[in-house]
Amino acid sequence: MNLPLWIARRYFFSKRKRSFINLISLVSMLGVGVGTMALVVVLSVFNGMEELNRMIFKTFEADLTVAPAQGKRLTVSPAMLQNIRKNGEVLLITQVIEDNALARYREGQTVVKLKGIDNSYLQRRQLDTALVEGKLRLQENGVDYALVAEGVRNALLISPEDILTPLELWYPQNRKTYTVLSADAFNQANFLVSGVFYIEDNFNDYVLAPLSVVRELVGYQPNQISSLEVQVKPETDIASLKKTLQQQLGSTVVIKDRDDLNPDLFRAIRVEKLFVTVTLGFLVLIASINIFFSLSMLAIEKKDDVAILYAMGASPSLVRRIFLFEGSIVACIGGVVGLVIGIALCLLQQRFGFVSMGIESSLIDAYPVKLQANDLVLTTLIVIVVTIVVSWFPAQKAAAVSKAVDSVQ
Repeated sequence: MNLPLWIARRYFFSKRKRSFINLISLVSMLGVGVGTMALVVVLSVFNGMEELNRMIFKTFEADLTVAPAQGKRLTVSPAMLQNIRKNGEVLLITQVIEDNALARYREGQTVVKLKGIDNSYLQRRQLDTALVEGKLRLQENGVDYALVAEGVRNALLISPEDILTPLELWYPQNRKTYTVLSADAFNQANFLVSGVFYIEDNFNDYVLAPLSVVRELVGYQPNQISSLEVQVKPETDIASLKKTLQQQLGSTVVIKDRDDLNPDLFRAIRVEKLFVTVTLGFLVLIASINIFFSLSMLAIEKKDDVAILYAMGASPSLVRRIFLFEGSIVACIGGVVGLVIGIALCLLQQRFGFVSMGIESSLIDAYPVKLQANDLVLTTLIVIVVTIVVSWFPAQKAAAVSKAVDSVQ
């Protein structure tokens, strides 16, 4: 039997404990519970926001992107494509040329991000759920079509039903000297708009067009592209495949996953999550200060009992552990209750979405949450560390004072 824990449990559940000390203990448990619950809920919301952004990017971006290590152009060869395809996890490879261009439609014009893609992009079926008007097509019956984002459509007042007005794309010719006002200073390509898609504001200035036409527009050689987009099979270990492809293709290219393509956003989410964790950790610490006061008062009340323990041969370490266990009981009850309530709230939010975003144009109706085991472990560690910090000094003082009283008697 663990004697310090047994004595601490008797002290905690003792009916003779003064009501004021009991009240402080209850307040301590409440504070630790609320802080623990807040940590679980807030960390889960950050996880949900991170996962939501990954789902958004999954609608437009590939699982892996092969980009040149230097410059904007990647020289692709049949051997490189074969080297990628020989990995059994690879489903589709899309050749992409991406650059800025000037878009004109009727009297309007705006700068867009032009993305030239081959037919394998549509085979990925990522845009199926993002299409808001028209059809997904790039070339049909000898006609070149373009897919435009909602932002481009609104800026130029484009109508996919208008088959007479083309979307004009202009790109400066690759010359050392030319006159901007000259008509031949720019390459031009015309497209009919086949459809409009909307994903998120970050992709609201995109225009998707056939790769062959875009290659001629921007002046790339037949074997030059901006990147290769690799779509893999479900349940594939992306990190492992990324490392394998990097070893196979060498240092002339860089393999990026979706997190690598959007580093600033995910870094900001993680930094905010870190600061919120530290802030809520301090709140748990402040709420746990009541444990310090309750243990200090309990040490004064029980100093005669502890003196008797010393007379019976108890060591200062045993007395310290009694009060540390007393503080741990208070914190553990509050922490366990807070964990249970926090997990329950997150599961209810996942299932029913009680707390809505409150934004009509939001992609989702309710705040996203995602429970992760490492966050629960982190929350538990914070409660344990806080308990030791606030319980150590009263326990040390109780051991010293009670020993002094025993020596005087």
